[in-house]
Amino acid sequence: MATRRTGTTTTAKRSAGAAKSAARRRKPADPAVAWARSLARSRPGLVPFVLDGLAGAYGTPTWARVHDPTSELILTVLAQNSADINAEKAFDALRAAYPRTAADAADPVAGKVNRPGWGGAGIGGGDAPDWLRVEEAPLPELEEVIRPGGLARQKAPRIQSALRTIRAARGDHSLEFLGELPPLEARAWLTAIDGIGKKTASVVLLFAFGMPLMPVDRHVERVSHRIGLIPEKATADDAHDLYLAMVDPTRAHEAHVNLIGHGRKTCHARKPACARCPIAPRCRFVDRRAP
Repeated sequence: MATRRTGTTTTAKRSAGAAKSAARRRKPADPAVAWARSLARSRPGLVPFVLDGLAGAYGTPTWARVHDPTSELILTVLAQNSADINAEKAFDALRAAYPRTAADAADPVAGKVNRPGWGGAGIGGGDAPDWLRVEEAPLPELEEVIRPGGLARQKAPRIQSALRTIRAARGDHSLEFLGELPPLEARAWLTAIDGIGKKTASVVLLFAFGMPLMPVDRHVERVSHRIGLIPEKATADDAHDLYLAMVDPTRAHEAHVNLIGHGRKTCHARKPACARCPIAPRCRFVDRRAP
């Protein structure tokens, strides 16, 4: 005699199918969050150990706005693949060539200003350049003005394109509105501009508004790989989001400034000064099995 299929069996199969469908629809785990949790399990307390050690060596930097966000953006573009001190020369040349006031044109380097995390000597104080004049300048002229910064043929059209995009979207060149947006939304707005990546956008938002974003340059990337703060195959672009998951937002500014300073002063590319490094006891460059 054939056995009648029960409703219980049918219901169980439907439930199993629904569970499988739900599993397929479930969003994959955020790789940055997954890494942060894995690091916390395998090397407990590493991130605060690093930040506390660097603070002990270099102090705890205090955030304060030094440049307006548009100046911060253009200065950072000028610094792409160039020394900061050369970017400063190019920015001061912009102020001299396209001044807002006669005073700026007469004395473009009066009262140099600088901020933590910057590798140069500072740029001239006073007003920013007249961004509309910069945007509308003949391209060969602008290239000549910023030539001291290096890579002028690449950066001049990039700067004009960025300024044009901002003005088209906002009606002027001000980026002050970004301070009202959530950090990741503000970063996404900036990275939608051609030639502006996560590092440049994060620099602008961290230093102009104090947003808890982590710019990762070559120094921060090198130090992070050596200590083991980020995976071996992680790129600098990946590291921006890894740090968002790892670092307490209240310490983002401190983390960036001290990691970049550590890379410049101690954890050099060729001959790192490991003997005087405060992170050496837990650094995987010093000991591949460091805890």
